Amino acid sequence: MKCPACGFSESKVLDSRPTDEGEAIRRRRECLSCSKRFTTYERLEVMPIIVVKKDKSREAFDRTKILNGMIRACEKRPVSMAVIERAISDIESTLNNSLQTEVSSTKIGELVMEALKEIDEVAYVRFASVYRQFKDINTFMDELKLLLNNQD
Repeated sequence: MKCPACGFSESKVLDSRPTDEGEAIRRRRECLSCSKRFTTYERLEVMPIIVVKKDKSREAFDRTKILNGMIRACEKRPVSMAVIERAISDIESTLNNSLQTEVSSTKIGELVMEALKEIDEVAYVRFASVYRQFKDINTFMDELKLLLNNQD
């Protein structure tokens, strides 16, 4: 880290502490040449995730879209916002840990359905009915049968 006063590249760390709810580390440094003190911040560099939609268009990942969909699916269900937020954070972590810069919207939809299946089965069926675009009652019943078979 170069000293902002003299440009010397060697410094020692006097103090380190997390900031921004653990999203960054604040470091207090002292230049080994001129003894000037300065502050630096260290943050994790996150690669942006690009979502490839069904029509092959691309857009930046937006967690609020997942949040809105999950809130609609969990409407009038005993599911707290904290549980929904935690599920979205898990989905986002899974996507970031995959080390892929482009992810299909289908993959994201499947991750949301997996999370909702664990949280609330009614919310899962609601989301699946819209996401999978059930055409008639038979495809809806097939999904319910799958859900019931997986409980055994």
